[in-house]
Amino acid sequence: MTSEWELKKLIVEIGKRIWLRGYVASNDGNITVKLNDREILTTPTGMSKGFMDTDMIIKVDINGKVISGNPKYRPSSEAKMHFEVYKERPDVNAVVHAHPPYATSFAVAGIPLNKCVLPEAIIVIGAVPTAKYGLPSTMEIPDAIREHIKNSDALLLENHGALTLGSDLLNAYHKMETLEHTASIVWKAIQLGNMNVLPAYERDRLMELRSQFNIPGRIATCDATPMPSSDSPAGAAPSAMPASGAVSEKTIRDITERVIAKLAKK
Repeated sequence: MTSEWELKKLIVEIGKRIWLRGYVASNDGNITVKLNDREILTTPTGMSKGFMDTDMIIKVDINGKVISGNPKYRPSSEAKMHFEVYKERPDVNAVVHAHPPYATSFAVAGIPLNKCVLPEAIIVIGAVPTAKYGLPSTMEIPDAIREHIKNSDALLLENHGALTLGSDLLNAYHKMETLEHTASIVWKAIQLGNMNVLPAYERDRLMELRSQFNIPGRIATCDATPMPSSDSPAGAAPSAMPASGAVSEKTIRDITERVIAKLAKK
Protein backbone atom coordinates (compact mmCIF):
# COMPACT_ATOMS: atom_id res chain seq x y z
CA MET A 1 0.00 0.00 0.00
CA THR A 2 1.36 3.43 -0.97
CA SER A 3 2.14 5.63 2.04
CA GLU A 4 0.83 9.16 2.51
CA TRP A 5 4.35 10.54 2.04
CA GLU A 6 4.81 8.64 -1.23
CA LEU A 7 1.46 9.94 -2.50
CA LYS A 8 2.48 13.51 -1.70
CA LYS A 9 5.68 13.03 -3.69
CA LEU A 10 3.69 11.57 -6.58
CA ILE A 11 1.28 14.53 -6.56
CA VAL A 12 4.28 16.86 -6.82
CA GLU A 13 5.72 14.77 -9.68
CA ILE A 14 2.43 14.71 -11.62
CA GLY A 15 2.09 18.46 -11.05
CA LYS A 16 5.45 19.01 -12.70
CA ARG A 17 4.52 16.73 -15.60
CA ILE A 18 1.28 18.53 -16.43
CA TRP A 19 3.07 21.89 -16.17
CA LEU A 20 6.00 20.82 -18.37
CA ARG A 21 3.61 19.39 -20.97
CA GLY A 22 1.70 22.66 -21.11
CA TYR A 23 -1.49 21.17 -19.72
CA VAL A 24 -1.63 24.04 -17.20
CA ALA A 25 -0.31 27.60 -17.03
CA SER A 26 0.36 29.81 -14.04
CA ASN A 27 -1.73 28.49 -11.11
CA ASP A 28 -4.19 26.47 -13.20
CA GLY A 29 -5.36 22.94 -12.44
CA ASN A 30 -5.63 20.80 -9.34
CA ILE A 31 -4.90 17.25 -8.25
CA THR A 32 -6.40 15.13 -5.48
CA VAL A 33 -5.82 11.61 -4.17
CA LYS A 34 -8.11 9.70 -1.82
CA LEU A 35 -6.28 8.23 1.19
CA ASN A 36 -9.35 6.44 2.51
CA ASP A 37 -13.11 6.99 2.74
CA ARG A 38 -12.61 10.02 4.99
CA GLU A 39 -9.33 11.69 3.97
CA ILE A 40 -8.08 13.29 0.75
CA LEU A 41 -4.79 14.89 -0.29
CA THR A 42 -5.13 18.03 -2.41
CA THR A 43 -2.93 20.58 -4.13
CA PRO A 44 -3.02 24.13 -2.74
CA THR A 45 -4.75 27.10 -4.27
CA GLY A 46 -2.74 29.85 -5.96
CA MET A 47 0.32 27.71 -6.63
CA SER A 48 1.85 26.67 -9.96
CA LYS A 49 1.77 22.90 -10.39
CA GLY A 50 5.32 23.07 -11.69
CA PHE A 51 6.74 24.58 -8.49
CA MET A 52 5.18 22.54 -5.70
CA ASP A 53 6.85 20.55 -2.95
CA THR A 54 5.44 18.00 -0.50
CA ASP A 55 5.10 20.60 2.27
CA MET A 56 2.40 22.31 0.19
CA ILE A 57 0.10 19.28 -0.09
CA ILE A 58 -2.89 19.50 2.26
CA LYS A 59 -4.96 16.76 3.87
CA VAL A 60 -8.72 17.44 4.01
CA ASP A 61 -11.86 15.50 4.81
CA ILE A 62 -14.49 14.57 2.23
CA ASN A 63 -16.20 17.95 2.77
CA GLY A 64 -13.03 19.98 2.31
CA LYS A 65 -12.26 20.74 5.95
CA VAL A 66 -8.50 20.90 6.57
CA ILE A 67 -7.14 18.05 8.69
CA SER A 68 -3.43 18.82 8.43
CA GLY A 69 -0.94 20.79 6.36
CA ASN A 70 1.25 23.86 6.31
CA PRO A 71 -0.97 26.78 7.47
CA LYS A 72 0.58 28.96 4.73
CA TYR A 73 -1.44 27.05 2.13
CA ARG A 74 -5.16 26.56 1.54
CA PRO A 75 -6.93 23.79 -0.42
CA SER A 76 -7.76 24.42 -4.05
CA SER A 77 -11.02 26.34 -4.42
CA GLU A 78 -12.01 23.94 -7.22
CA ALA A 79 -11.65 20.84 -5.04
CA LYS A 80 -15.46 20.80 -4.81
CA MET A 81 -15.70 19.00 -8.14
CA HIS A 82 -13.17 16.42 -6.91
CA PHE A 83 -15.26 15.81 -3.77
CA GLU A 84 -18.31 15.33 -5.99
CA VAL A 85 -16.44 12.64 -7.92
CA TYR A 86 -15.50 10.76 -4.76
CA LYS A 87 -19.09 10.91 -3.49
CA GLU A 88 -20.55 9.61 -6.76
CA ARG A 89 -17.78 7.14 -7.63
CA PRO A 90 -16.42 5.09 -4.68
CA ASP A 91 -14.19 3.22 -7.17
CA VAL A 92 -12.24 6.41 -8.00
CA ASN A 93 -9.13 7.16 -5.93
CA ALA A 94 -7.59 10.10 -7.81
CA VAL A 95 -8.72 13.06 -9.92
CA VAL A 96 -6.72 15.34 -12.22
CA HIS A 97 -8.05 18.66 -13.52
CA ALA A 98 -6.07 20.56 -16.16
CA HIS A 99 -6.43 22.80 -19.22
CA PRO A 100 -4.65 20.83 -21.97
CA PRO A 101 -4.78 23.05 -25.09
CA TYR A 102 -6.21 20.68 -27.70
CA ALA A 103 -8.81 19.09 -25.43
CA THR A 104 -9.76 22.48 -24.03
CA SER A 105 -10.12 23.83 -27.58
CA PHE A 106 -12.80 21.19 -28.21
CA ALA A 107 -14.44 22.14 -24.90
CA VAL A 108 -14.49 25.81 -25.95
CA ALA A 109 -15.80 24.93 -29.42
CA GLY A 110 -18.57 22.80 -27.90
CA ILE A 111 -17.45 19.70 -29.84
CA PRO A 112 -17.38 16.45 -27.87
CA LEU A 113 -14.59 13.92 -28.46
CA ASN A 114 -17.05 11.09 -28.95
CA LYS A 115 -16.04 9.51 -32.28
CA CYS A 116 -14.42 6.06 -32.59
CA VAL A 117 -11.03 7.13 -33.94
CA LEU A 118 -8.05 5.66 -32.07
CA PRO A 119 -8.08 2.09 -30.68
CA GLU A 120 -6.19 3.10 -27.51
CA ALA A 121 -8.59 5.96 -26.82
CA ILE A 122 -11.65 3.76 -27.40
CA ILE A 123 -10.34 1.30 -24.82
CA VAL A 124 -9.01 3.77 -22.24
CA ILE A 125 -11.37 6.78 -22.26
CA GLY A 126 -14.17 5.94 -24.72
CA ALA A 127 -16.48 8.76 -25.78
CA VAL A 128 -15.61 11.93 -23.88
CA PRO A 129 -18.71 14.04 -23.07
CA THR A 130 -18.85 17.77 -22.45
CA ALA A 131 -20.25 19.10 -19.18
CA LYS A 132 -22.09 22.43 -19.25
CA TYR A 133 -20.21 25.52 -18.14
CA GLY A 134 -20.18 26.32 -14.43
CA LEU A 135 -18.61 29.15 -12.45
CA PRO A 136 -15.24 27.95 -11.08
CA SER A 137 -15.00 27.39 -7.30
CA THR A 138 -18.81 27.14 -6.96
CA MET A 139 -21.21 24.18 -6.84
CA GLU A 140 -22.17 24.88 -10.46
CA ILE A 141 -19.35 22.64 -11.72
CA PRO A 142 -20.10 19.70 -9.39
CA ASP A 143 -23.74 19.99 -10.48
CA ALA A 144 -22.71 20.03 -14.16
CA ILE A 145 -20.45 16.97 -13.98
CA ARG A 146 -22.63 14.80 -11.71
CA GLU A 147 -24.43 12.80 -14.39
CA HIS A 148 -21.39 12.51 -16.69
CA ILE A 149 -19.01 11.06 -14.09
CA LYS A 150 -21.39 8.20 -13.42
CA ASN A 151 -20.56 6.80 -16.86
CA SER A 152 -17.19 8.27 -17.86
CA ASP A 153 -13.67 8.64 -16.47
CA ALA A 154 -12.83 11.56 -18.76
CA LEU A 155 -14.83 14.64 -19.61
CA LEU A 156 -14.50 18.09 -21.07
CA LEU A 157 -15.61 21.12 -19.06
CA GLU A 158 -17.28 23.64 -21.35
CA ASN A 159 -15.10 26.76 -21.75
CA HIS A 160 -12.88 25.53 -18.92
CA GLY A 161 -10.72 22.42 -19.32
CA ALA A 162 -10.75 18.69 -18.70
CA LEU A 163 -11.22 16.24 -15.83
CA THR A 164 -9.93 12.66 -15.59
CA LEU A 165 -10.62 10.05 -12.93
CA GLY A 166 -8.55 7.03 -12.00
CA SER A 167 -8.16 3.99 -9.77
CA ASP A 168 -4.92 5.67 -8.66
CA LEU A 169 -3.05 8.89 -9.44
CA LEU A 170 -0.97 7.53 -12.32
CA ASN A 171 -4.11 6.04 -13.86
CA ALA A 172 -5.91 9.41 -13.70
CA TYR A 173 -2.88 11.23 -15.11
CA HIS A 174 -2.41 8.76 -17.98
CA LYS A 175 -6.04 9.30 -18.97
CA MET A 176 -5.33 13.03 -19.19
CA GLU A 177 -2.39 12.25 -21.51
CA THR A 178 -4.58 9.97 -23.63
CA LEU A 179 -7.30 12.62 -23.80
CA GLU A 180 -4.96 15.38 -24.95
CA HIS A 181 -3.11 13.10 -27.40
CA THR A 182 -6.42 12.03 -28.95
CA ALA A 183 -7.67 15.62 -29.16
CA SER A 184 -4.48 16.71 -30.92
CA ILE A 185 -4.77 13.93 -33.53
CA VAL A 186 -8.48 14.61 -34.14
CA TRP A 187 -7.68 18.32 -34.54
CA LYS A 188 -4.93 17.60 -37.09
CA ALA A 189 -7.17 15.20 -39.00
CA ILE A 190 -9.77 17.95 -39.25
CA GLN A 191 -7.14 20.28 -40.69
CA LEU A 192 -6.31 17.62 -43.29
CA GLY A 193 -9.97 17.59 -44.31
CA ASN A 194 -10.99 14.07 -43.30
CA MET A 195 -11.38 11.83 -40.28
CA ASN A 196 -11.87 8.11 -40.73
CA VAL A 197 -14.11 6.67 -38.02
CA LEU A 198 -13.75 3.03 -37.03
CA PRO A 199 -16.93 1.03 -37.77
CA ALA A 200 -19.16 -0.38 -35.05
CA TYR A 201 -17.85 -3.95 -35.37
CA GLU A 202 -14.28 -2.75 -34.77
CA ARG A 203 -15.43 -0.72 -31.79
CA ASP A 204 -17.16 -3.78 -30.38
CA ARG A 205 -14.03 -5.89 -30.83
CA LEU A 206 -12.04 -3.27 -28.95
CA MET A 207 -14.60 -3.25 -26.15
CA GLU A 208 -14.22 -7.02 -25.88
CA LEU A 209 -10.47 -6.49 -25.48
CA ARG A 210 -11.14 -3.96 -22.72
CA SER A 211 -13.18 -6.58 -20.89
CA GLN A 212 -10.46 -9.21 -21.36
CA PHE A 213 -7.81 -6.79 -20.03
CA ASN A 214 -10.05 -6.12 -17.01
CA ILE A 215 -9.38 -2.37 -17.25
CA PRO A 216 -10.84 -0.51 -14.24
CA GLY A 217 -13.12 2.50 -14.54
CA ARG A 218 -16.09 3.45 -16.68
CA ILE A 219 -16.34 4.66 -20.26
CA ALA A 220 -19.15 5.74 -22.57
CA THR A 221 -19.48 4.01 -25.95
CA CYS A 222 -17.99 6.02 -28.81
CA ASP A 223 -19.92 6.98 -31.95
CA ALA A 224 -19.09 4.87 -35.01
CA THR A 225 -21.12 6.94 -37.49
CA PRO A 226 -18.95 7.61 -40.59
CA MET A 227 -17.84 11.16 -41.30
CA PRO A 228 -17.35 11.85 -45.02
CA SER A 229 -15.02 14.75 -45.65
CA SER A 230 -17.25 16.22 -48.33
CA ASP A 231 -20.64 15.78 -49.97
CA SER A 232 -19.10 14.50 -53.19
CA PRO A 233 -19.53 10.80 -54.17
CA ALA A 234 -16.68 8.55 -53.11
CA GLY A 235 -13.82 8.71 -55.58
CA ALA A 236 -15.02 11.94 -57.14
CA ALA A 237 -12.62 14.86 -57.25
CA PRO A 238 -13.75 17.83 -55.13
CA SER A 239 -15.21 20.52 -57.34
CA ALA A 240 -12.97 23.13 -55.77
CA MET A 241 -9.78 21.17 -56.54
CA PRO A 242 -7.86 22.78 -59.40
CA ALA A 243 -6.50 20.63 -62.23
CA SER A 244 -2.93 21.44 -61.21
CA GLY A 245 -3.40 19.58 -57.93
CA ALA A 246 -2.63 22.67 -55.87
CA VAL A 247 -4.97 23.18 -52.93
CA SER A 248 -6.07 26.73 -52.24
CA GLU A 249 -6.53 28.17 -48.77
CA LYS A 250 -10.24 28.55 -49.54
CA THR A 251 -10.51 24.82 -50.37
CA ILE A 252 -8.80 23.87 -47.11
CA ARG A 253 -11.06 26.26 -45.19
CA ASP A 254 -14.22 24.93 -46.86
CA ILE A 255 -13.30 21.29 -46.19
CA THR A 256 -12.35 22.05 -42.60
CA GLU A 257 -15.65 23.83 -41.99
CA ARG A 258 -17.60 20.85 -43.38
CA VAL A 259 -15.72 18.38 -41.19
CA ILE A 260 -16.17 20.52 -38.07
CA ALA A 261 -19.90 20.91 -38.84
CA LYS A 262 -20.31 17.15 -39.11
CA LEU A 263 -18.25 16.53 -35.96
CA ALA A 264 -20.31 19.02 -33.95
CA LYS A 265 -23.58 17.22 -34.71
CA LYS A 266 -24.75 15.30 -31.61
